[in-house]
Amino acid sequence: MQIRRAFMAGTAAAIAALGVLSTATAASAAPAAKHDVLTVGKVGGANVKDKAVLKASLESKTDAVFSNTLGTLSCTKSSFTAKVTKNPTAKGTADESVTAQTASDCTITTSGVTVTSITVNNLPYKSTISDKKGDPVTVDKAQTTILLNVSGIGALTCVYTDAKISGSASNKDQAITFSKQTFTLVTTKSSGDCSLGGTTGSFSASYGPVEDTSVKHDPKVYVN
Repeated sequence: MQIRRAFMAGTAAAIAALGVLSTATAASAAPAAKHDVLTVGKVGGANVKDKAVLKASLESKTDAVFSNTLGTLSCTKSSFTAKVTKNPTAKGTADESVTAQTASDCTITTSGVTVTSITVNNLPYKSTISDKKGDPVTVDKAQTTILLNVSGIGALTCVYTDAKISGSASNKDQAITFSKQTFTLVTTKSSGDCSLGGTTGSFSASYGPVEDTSVKHDPKVYVN
């Protein structure tokens, strides 16, 4: 009788052990959750959905800066809005459409020159963000009109363009930074000559944190 009880107890223990093993094996075989290139809240967080609307203003205590030989133009306010058009599985490239960009409260270092307005033209722009090394960002065919008022000359309207500007994203502060991107003067619509400031200029700005306004509480966006 004791032998039978011992045998039954041993059999029950073996069955239990097999059940634990089976559960552990199933868990280890379950596929890991797939994360897309862009997520919210944290690296590996919830995936940013297609058609999500992302927004960002200038990082705190930074300016958007455009420089040429005429002087340095700085704007204390600037922002962009972009719609996500493709957010593939990580180790890929997400596509966005930049639908709005603004710049205001701008000054220039040149004596006798004031900034009347800055207008971003030909929106929307195609933009990409990749999770390759450095989290590179691109914006295609950006164009900006700078309206100046020059003492003794009057209104000066200068249009600058760049076939592709390049920047980088950072998960440290959820920002996108562009540094010294070259824009080329394409036309002058005024009595003055914009080429007095040279035929090229450089643009630098850092926007962040980038937030997904399609989700409650506007969570920050990360690159995986």
